[in-house]
Amino acid sequence: MSQEQMQQGIRWVTETLQELASRAGLSFSHVQWRQNDQDFDREIQSLTFRSGEREVVQKFSRESLEDCPADSSVQNDLRDQLDLLINSLLSGASELPQEQLVDDDADRDEEPEFHYSITSYGADYPVDSLVKRLKAGDIHIPSFQRQYVWRKPQASRFIESLLLGLPVPGIFLAREGQSHRLLVIDGQQRLRTLQWFYDGIFENGSFRLTGVKKQFEGLMYSTLHEDDRRRLDDSILHATILKQDHPSDRDSSIYLLFERLNTGGTLLHPQEIRACVYHGAFNKLLAELNDDPHWRRVYGPASPRMKDRELILRFFALYFDLDNYARPMVEALNQYMDSNRDLKRQDAATLQKAFKPTIELIDAGMGVTAFRPIRAINAAVYDAVMVGLAHRLQRDPAPDRNKVRPAYDSLLAAADFEAAYGKSTSDEEQVKKRIRIAISHFEAI
Repeated sequence: MSQEQMQQGIRWVTETLQELASRAGLSFSHVQWRQNDQDFDREIQSLTFRSGEREVVQKFSRESLEDCPADSSVQNDLRDQLDLLINSLLSGASELPQEQLVDDDADRDEEPEFHYSITSYGADYPVDSLVKRLKAGDIHIPSFQRQYVWRKPQASRFIESLLLGLPVPGIFLAREGQSHRLLVIDGQQRLRTLQWFYDGIFENGSFRLTGVKKQFEGLMYSTLHEDDRRRLDDSILHATILKQDHPSDRDSSIYLLFERLNTGGTLLHPQEIRACVYHGAFNKLLAELNDDPHWRRVYGPASPRMKDRELILRFFALYFDLDNYARPMVEALNQYMDSNRDLKRQDAATLQKAFKPTIELIDAGMGVTAFRPIRAINAAVYDAVMVGLAHRLQRDPAPDRNKVRPAYDSLLAAADFEAAYGKSTSDEEQVKKRIRIAISHFEAI
């Protein structure tokens, strides 16, 4: 049955790749699947094809291909991988992306059941007021939300619609509980377009309207006729503003609102949403730690969907706040990142002291084989090993590095540990059990 499922997954990937290529205006030839001896041992399937004069190879785990036909979350992950590949081919990148495989049972957790009391109201903002608020930081577009995708003609037509007095789609904003700033949930393309037009800059050049009516063609904000400039300044953009009233202790609903209301073409992954919603000093620190050379050697190439940053966050949440852990994992990580977004629970020095020596020791003791009991990084093995070794380093910062690998192998061979990372990995008891076992195994090194 698994062989049949894998063949179904192979057909799905092939058809999806051809669909995406057709939309992008690309054509492929010599499309085939193959598996060399090394890939056979790792249970990896390779998709190869030619794009022009270029031979392209993309690798997929057998597990993801088998799960693909019946699991929409796996389909979304594979589609994202193919999207990234298509975009890299279009840009002419010299190296094509290979997303690091991470086996994380928590990705398939059901969403938490919450009931919220949310106030929403409409507000009509003059365009010049929106631009002023954007520049002042009163309206915040997260540094990572969605890549700006509008071309200049599309951006120009949006400005033209306002100049002509035509209605344009509204935007969604969320009022943050602590700062009272307005966070952009949906509408960043429109808001960035307005800000850039007022600044007179589009990408690396000047923002001159193009592809619009003759009276506006080639004009910048500074060269608009006085009446037209006043009309644009006074144009109204409608905003729906959302504020969470209950629970009042944190902005937990904003994560779900962002997930549902953001209308970009590619589904955001959990850590990408967290980077938007829980922006701040902690988010910046996660990005910095993600560049740590020991972490990069162990994990592999940076994840374009921020899975590597999520794993760093997961380590901190389980190391510093294990007693309060409750499934689902996604909500536990949301709570911890929200509670420490300004580094008031654990400061940067504390977090760095926990992460850096631990991953350095793992790199020295196990290298790229760490956290991979079979082929992919196993998130449950990762969190147990990281937390276990961090506790060991807390007692003595200079353990015997030669004992790390034997202790790790002994841990993976332990039947009780295998049972704790093999299934139901985000259950409270399973999480705490495997971490207790890991702490015990690393105690003697």
